[in-house]
Amino acid sequence: MAVKTEKELSETQRAHWLKAVAAIELRNFGYAISLLQGILKQEPEFLTGRQLLRRAEVAKKKTAKRSMFGISTAPIAVMKAQREVKKEPKRAVELIEKVFEDDPYNKQANLVLKDAAIAAGWPEIGAFALQTLLEENPKDTKLLHELGRVYYAMNDSDKAVEIYNRISEIDPLDADALRLGKDAAARASMTTGGWTQAESYRDLIKDKDAAISLEQQSRMKLTGESLDQQIAETYAAHQAAPQNVDLARKLGALNEEKEDLDTAMQWYQYAVDLTGGSDAGLVRKVSDLKMKRAEREIAIHEEFLASDKIDNDERDKRLAELAAAKKQRAELVIDDARKRVERNPTDLQLRFEFGEQLANVGQFREAVPELQRARQNPNARLKAMNLLGVCYRELGMLDLATKQLEEAAREILSMDAMKKQIVYNLGLVYAQMGEAAKSLDCMKQIYEADYGYKDVAERVESSYRQGAGTP
Repeated sequence: MAVKTEKELSETQRAHWLKAVAAIELRNFGYAISLLQGILKQEPEFLTGRQLLRRAEVAKKKTAKRSMFGISTAPIAVMKAQREVKKEPKRAVELIEKVFEDDPYNKQANLVLKDAAIAAGWPEIGAFALQTLLEENPKDTKLLHELGRVYYAMNDSDKAVEIYNRISEIDPLDADALRLGKDAAARASMTTGGWTQAESYRDLIKDKDAAISLEQQSRMKLTGESLDQQIAETYAAHQAAPQNVDLARKLGALNEEKEDLDTAMQWYQYAVDLTGGSDAGLVRKVSDLKMKRAEREIAIHEEFLASDKIDNDERDKRLAELAAAKKQRAELVIDDARKRVERNPTDLQLRFEFGEQLANVGQFREAVPELQRARQNPNARLKAMNLLGVCYRELGMLDLATKQLEEAAREILSMDAMKKQIVYNLGLVYAQMGEAAKSLDCMKQIYEADYGYKDVAERVESSYRQGAGTP
């Protein structure tokens, strides 16, 4: 990663960063923007700072009164920055930022920022510029293709695959997206497996017959005896080279295909131990299989309980086992999220995911500090604020819930999916506080945009039937 993190800021810069975060919480966007611009002038690679600056600029624009007589100087600033892209790209990045204070979604300015950042060797910032434009136009396939190319050039194949999949959802006939998505997926697989370390993957296996066998396996979906044969052949190769991570990984994949989850987990864990836990993909695989096993156990119990041919004693026993399985699943999710935060304590996105999982299992008090930290992440800010409002509501802190949800709602202009969640939760809090009129107003806002959202239609229409009663 070419970007800098909060930990790499100087003491003075970190103090300014914390002041900027506090200023945004207080909706003092102008002050926050000034502080963040100062930090970025000194540390242009501080991506999180740039993300937060853009969120502050967006929020400021939404709350500012429109001027009928103002003449935009953005075109001139864009031209100045464009002239610097090839000569001094870092200077171009600095110049173009001036446009975003008044027009954060300016397309030409963001495209110049993308070009300048990539020329300066900061492709993550280039990707961020495209992501900003996609906030306003999420279905712009031209922008998505450009973002996919940036991720591919960064060797971030997983994100490239995600982008090309989005394009295919929007336009299933986009052949380029299908082809490039497959290329990115293949590269991701090769990078994760370590195959790129050799001139040919055959070079990784001394026994040519074993190489041919594995090649055939990759070309077909194995079943029955052929699957058992591949497991036996791969295991024989493993015995000859017990430290080979790829063979251990392959044995995990083959046993997973066989639906032998316990054995698959053992092999993946063996591969994790060989790598000292440094391969995040392997660690995630072990976690995913544990979850898959828990989900399978839950499904078996639920299917059994759906039958009419069981007595009460057996039903009670199965209900207890189902409750235990669901508890185990919840513990797995929480434990996995906690470990990821422990490995990357400064990653605010992981903080949000941890807080989200805690809230999902009803551990609202424990979720609060994680979600409060996550608000500093521009990409997770609104989701974190929404969940914080829910947590405060569940803890009976209705005034704090109202404040959090009202602030979050103000930061979103259009009634998109996120704003619907926030406004709906705000309506529930108002109802709990006995503010029937305010609660109904929230439901009406959603009703006007999406008749079918949750139970909004019933709440709004019943209020008219009752003569504007409570929703």
